[in-house]
Amino acid sequence: MIGVGIAGAGHFAAVHAQALRAVPQFRLVAAAASDLTAAGAFTATYGGRPYADWRALLDDPAVAVVLITLPHHLHAQAAIAAAEAGKHVLVEKPMAPSLAECRAMAAAARQAGTQILVGQLMRFVLPCLAARAYLATGALGPVRFGRSAMTKLWMEGNRRPWHLTAETGGGMLLTAGIHALDRLVWLMGQDVAAVAAMSANLFHPQAVPDTDLLLLRFAEGALGEVTSIGYRDTTMVNVTEIVCEAGSVRLDLSGAVQIMRDGQAETLADAVEPDWMLRGVEREWQALAAMIGGAKPAVSAQAAGHLIACIEAARQAATLRREVAVQAWD
Repeated sequence: MIGVGIAGAGHFAAVHAQALRAVPQFRLVAAAASDLTAAGAFTATYGGRPYADWRALLDDPAVAVVLITLPHHLHAQAAIAAAEAGKHVLVEKPMAPSLAECRAMAAAARQAGTQILVGQLMRFVLPCLAARAYLATGALGPVRFGRSAMTKLWMEGNRRPWHLTAETGGGMLLTAGIHALDRLVWLMGQDVAAVAAMSANLFHPQAVPDTDLLLLRFAEGALGEVTSIGYRDTTMVNVTEIVCEAGSVRLDLSGAVQIMRDGQAETLADAVEPDWMLRGVEREWQALAAMIGGAKPAVSAQAAGHLIACIEAARQAATLRREVAVQAWD
């Protein structure tokens, strides 16, 4: 089995540790947290050796894959160091807070001959996979417009100070709203050429926005809209709608995938997965195992980096109050 070390043994790392139990190719052998007591509690529950510093994972010969669930601003540093140590990487979204860092991470893995997979979860959950497969049939004709929304409790129990400053890659959009952006870009099947945006702190007095509205101009002429709202209620809205020439697809992660056509709604069979988050993380690990075996990436570094380029453009657009072109990967 392939040994996994977790850099950042916190809230979502526990989801990964549970998922690893269902993927026989991997075994958790180590986990690091800045608090050794916390790391020890984590490994007592899920297995492996505890470390107080993620860098120590890179010296552990049993670790072949490093899972990075560190604060966003540390993703690039850890991923590059892991690649230089000959380790494969699964890094939680966002890939990094800047496109430049994303490029550096990909270059380090390419130079080292190691694999890097970005955990853009929406591309691995059953409802999204079902919607993507249906759109790929072309039954509704070309895509013309899409809207995607995430509204959720912002100050939830796992919120940390680094989520609340720009220097550490904080804010609702990079932390959670990126899921809505990713769903839309992936399901539309087109890159984004330009972004217009507004951002604000509508619910929390903090240094980074809790609310963002993005208007997207896609490379092939379609338009899109993303709303990312971190508010004070526990009710979550997690919805994407893709409008095509001859109908639309509506995806609700708390419900079903519906095809709307000729005034009728059809629910896709076998597109509901009550434990979609855990199952999606399991599929991420299955995808990484396939990549290590020679398969193409399920989420390319370029695709993950494109989302960051969109967010960078949105930040500029909100400041300049005009449409901003999205920077290309190359």
